[in-house]
Amino acid sequence: MSRGFTKEDDAQTPPLIPPRAALPPGTPNYVTPQGLELLRAELTALEAERAQAEANHDNDTDRTHRLSLCNGRIALLTERLGSARLVDPAGQPPREVRFGATVALRTVSGGKVGFERKFTIVGVDEADVAAGKVAFVAPIARAVQGAKLGQTVPLRLGPQPEVVEIAGITYAGA
Repeated sequence: MSRGFTKEDDAQTPPLIPPRAALPPGTPNYVTPQGLELLRAELTALEAERAQAEANHDNDTDRTHRLSLCNGRIALLTERLGSARLVDPAGQPPREVRFGATVALRTVSGGKVGFERKFTIVGVDEADVAAGKVAFVAPIARAVQGAKLGQTVPLRLGPQPEVVEIAGITYAGA
């Protein structure tokens, strides 16, 4: 795009830095050992990206924008790392759903009876529904936390309430 079609102040506009995953106020930032490693690897990658931006002197406006973006993301990540509380799933009670548990649920009434789903309860930064990792603050995780193996729990995740049975509980490293 021609420089004639941009505003002079565009170069001065601070970049929009995407926020980290939401963590309710006053809620501890629990992380699994794998989650903590992912956060540290992300910090290493961002620091490398910042070093690359610092070394690039081809376009000072672009360089300044990239550095501002990197520094903002590093600041948010450093804050999140500083508040991280490591929870080792291997130390959790084996027959109770807690942070770090991989939970198997079986629908016993409402919804599709006999339907099974499985997910792992993790920290907010490592949550990935497609990979079967659900944040500990998600409604389904909160509904089953504290439940014991074989216990039934009411769920209201969609238009129709259902009751699920805790069909399995495993912990990585246990």
